[in-house]
Amino acid sequence: MFGIDLNERRDVTDTPELRLLFHRLNNQLGIILAHAELLESKAPDAQSQARASQVVTSALEAMGTVKDLRHYLVPPPLDSQ
Repeated sequence: MFGIDLNERRDVTDTPELRLLFHRLNNQLGIILAHAELLESKAPDAQSQARASQVVTSALEAMGTVKDLRHYLVPPPLDSQ
């Protein structure tokens, strides 16, 4: 997608700030996911449940994108190579 090879890493400095931003973004998406799952489970009708299900799916996709970005931009720790 978008002509980006996710197997190729970019030369980006791995800073504590960058890791913190990824961590915060993932936490915020996790909160959105939890709220969407709660709305989905308590939806009063099929239409509301379907809308909440779409939010759940989108939140999961966004969390996957964060994981891909982290993999693409942040090199693995030296001890895991």
